[in-house]
Amino acid sequence: MFPINETMGQYSELFMLLAAGTYTVAFIAFAWDLAKSSKMLKAVDLKAASSVAAEVKVPVAAGRAGGNDVGGPAGRTERPTSAVTSVNQTAGGDMKYAAERRIPARVAVAVAIIGVAIHGAGVITRAIGAGRVPWGNMYEFLTTGAFLVVAVFLLSLIRRDLRFLGTFVLGLAVIMMVAASVTYWTPVGHLVPALQSYWLVIHVSIAVMSASLFTLTFAMSALQLLQSHRQKTLAAGGVDKLGFMRLVPNALSLENLSYRINTVGFVGWTFTLMFGAIWAEKAWGRFWGWDTKEVWTFVIWVVYAGYLHARATRGWTGTRAAWLSIAGYLCVIFNFTVVNVFFNGLHSYSGLSQ
Repeated sequence: MFPINETMGQYSELFMLLAAGTYTVAFIAFAWDLAKSSKMLKAVDLKAASSVAAEVKVPVAAGRAGGNDVGGPAGRTERPTSAVTSVNQTAGGDMKYAAERRIPARVAVAVAIIGVAIHGAGVITRAIGAGRVPWGNMYEFLTTGAFLVVAVFLLSLIRRDLRFLGTFVLGLAVIMMVAASVTYWTPVGHLVPALQSYWLVIHVSIAVMSASLFTLTFAMSALQLLQSHRQKTLAAGGVDKLGFMRLVPNALSLENLSYRINTVGFVGWTFTLMFGAIWAEKAWGRFWGWDTKEVWTFVIWVVYAGYLHARATRGWTGTRAAWLSIAGYLCVIFNFTVVNVFFNGLHSYSGLSQ
């Protein structure tokens, strides 16, 4: 291996470590935003409740002292709607929040942008060092996948205020980076012959992008389940034990957005399956061979197809749709971890065999 390749590989590892540290700081900032904002809203709720109690008690006492009919115009008290709008609130369907809670989230987003820039430098230097696209093994797949997960999340903020997902997305990115460095680290090297094809760029890039979208919908579906449980508890007059969920959109808004993103991810996964079959024919002389990796790629497609079909035509909404979305993502994780590492097959080079 040429010295420049070794140097680029070392720079890449340094950038990856710096990116993981920066993501950790962003994760802490997003968590701080949730904690601080939840505490602030709780204080607002208590103040609003006190204001309502004061507005109700004072006119009643005055009406009795003066002999007025408190049920008539002289004793009627208008409810101060501005004081109670924040009680047990959740974010609206537009997913926009009050400006007073945005400082920690803005810091978190800024740190995440710095982190994704450093991470991008790590991916690029890895590619230069290897002389190819940097997704030829599990280490490269995880580091590139984590980069795309964070990048897609940050790009989505241009259209929607999804900062409530920051804690979950950045947390997952940190886990992926740590797993790549500790468990799946692989030195810069050449690809096995089957991977030396332009189809690697087409097939794997679409697969990673689709998996990134599924990551976002996984977080939304998990939050949807929590929000749905919280809304039912509040409707039954129970105690709100998930105060931070007031910063998250209602369950229906989460479900609708998750469905739209899953639709885009499913289209991408369909192309992943198709292009993988074409690549298999060129590499091994057949489109389909029931290899473990091929089977699980198809299983993922079937699960998400079932999710879209059940929600669109069978009325599978609410928690059932959320659980289907989560099941699909668990299949994605199984395919990219357990199948790659523990199952022998034509795709075994995706693990640590280099």
